[in-house]
Amino acid sequence: MKLSTLTFAITTLLLSQSSFAIGEAAKPLQQQWEVAKYQTTEKDREKAFKVLVKEAKSREQQHPDNAEVLVWEAIILSTYAGEKGGLGALSLVKKAKALLEKAEKIDANVLDGSIYTSLGSLYYQVPGWPLGFGDDDKAHDYLKKALALNPEGIDPNYFYGDFMLEEGEYQKAVDAFEKALTAPSRPDRPIADAGRKKEINIALTKALAHLQ
Repeated sequence: MKLSTLTFAITTLLLSQSSFAIGEAAKPLQQQWEVAKYQTTEKDREKAFKVLVKEAKSREQQHPDNAEVLVWEAIILSTYAGEKGGLGALSLVKKAKALLEKAEKIDANVLDGSIYTSLGSLYYQVPGWPLGFGDDDKAHDYLKKALALNPEGIDPNYFYGDFMLEEGEYQKAVDAFEKALTAPSRPDRPIADAGRKKEINIALTKALAHLQ
């Protein structure tokens, strides 16, 4: 996938805290990401994420060993990369990948497997060698890990479906999107749930069109 078309809906990730409350250190990043992603106009979104990247870095410096903070900083960097586009986004996604790998060493299961959802989405959305580190096999493995940890979650099912759509596995994509739409709601994340469901319905329509 070209960098200019990256969306990093994660990632844009992500994410999947369906049953566990997020800690106070990372919660402001989660909340600000949701507003920037789903309640900010398209023309102002890149600027909003540029500011949020600085806030996330500050949080990381205060909590360098907090896996939740590292994951959310990675999500913010990835989303900013998607908004920014171009070759400049490569350095951002590489930093995001490094943060996720650091978080994995601290607590691999943090946030219902969001590390693996995020890594999986990066690996299939980032270009492969020589430009980037993209790798569909690794993407598949990480997304399946995420589903093993959170099989009913809206985000792991959405990203697996999106990957299947990219791979031309349209029935598998439809199945994953439909499961994502039936995921338990997250009472503390109504903005993220509403925004993600819109993305799922758009992707589901594309997948169904290929099956007709």
